[in-house]
Amino acid sequence: MSSSKFNSAVESVVNDMLPDLHAKAGCERIGVSRESFCLILCEVVTKHGASSETDVRSFLLNLRIDELALARACAAGENAAWEVFLTRYREKLYLSALRIAREDSAARELADTLYADLYGTTTRDGHRLSKLSSYTGRGSLEGWLRTVLAQEYVNRYRRAKRLVSLDEESEEGVQFRAPEPDPVTPADNRLARATDQALAGLSAEDRTILSAYYLDGRTLAEIARMLGVHESTISRKLDKLAKSLRKQIVAALTKGGMSRRQAEEALEVDVRDLQVDIRRSLAQDSPPGAFSENRVQARVPEGEA
Repeated sequence: MSSSKFNSAVESVVNDMLPDLHAKAGCERIGVSRESFCLILCEVVTKHGASSETDVRSFLLNLRIDELALARACAAGENAAWEVFLTRYREKLYLSALRIAREDSAARELADTLYADLYGTTTRDGHRLSKLSSYTGRGSLEGWLRTVLAQEYVNRYRRAKRLVSLDEESEEGVQFRAPEPDPVTPADNRLARATDQALAGLSAEDRTILSAYYLDGRTLAEIARMLGVHESTISRKLDKLAKSLRKQIVAALTKGGMSRRQAEEALEVDVRDLQVDIRRSLAQDSPPGAFSENRVQARVPEGEA
């Protein structure tokens, strides 16, 4: 297989390892041909950024290769793959939904919505769009599914919150609307770029955790229940993300010409002054722990950034 879309070194390594990987993933029984699996692997490797032969081989050997094949076969509409998927994950997904929603009918509705997204009810140019086509095999499929389920729950919460706000505004009337804020001086666009870049590098799970906690006001216990982990795990995750994002932003600002002191002061800016949509950035794929809804302020001791 050869395509100008992919690096020749990537294609060479993938083709060399393809027979073993195709067999190991059980592709034949779920309807995934060698050619299509080769394209999937090249796509995943390229997205990850591996380019040298050593890196590509190591990356491929550490993939959840069978789960990747299953997810992509389901996304392609292979019935045999869906039978395996439903047998393996249907009950687990419902239990995860029940932990999140805490009520049977709401849990089933949440799980059904996810199934529709996984199966692909919308189409583009005659092709079905399935969320499963974005799974890359780098983590477990079960963990990825829990994250997608939790994100759907967060999205529902946001939609309901917006509807309540609109209803309240309608009842109160525009005469009670808060006055428009005074114009502010735009913040340095280098901070906006650095912030956007840092948020863009987050995983789907990290975005879910941070947006749920800092933008939607969910508690550690609620987020832990959504993702099926312990509350202390979420607490440690938030602290780790805060420090990591602060380091990334400060590094980007100093690389862009700011002094360390200027970069530190820049992090005190109000998020509303930035030309970057924090909620949009966190909603992708599929707010840093250092960020509150209104402040880009990392609470990290001096010397740790």
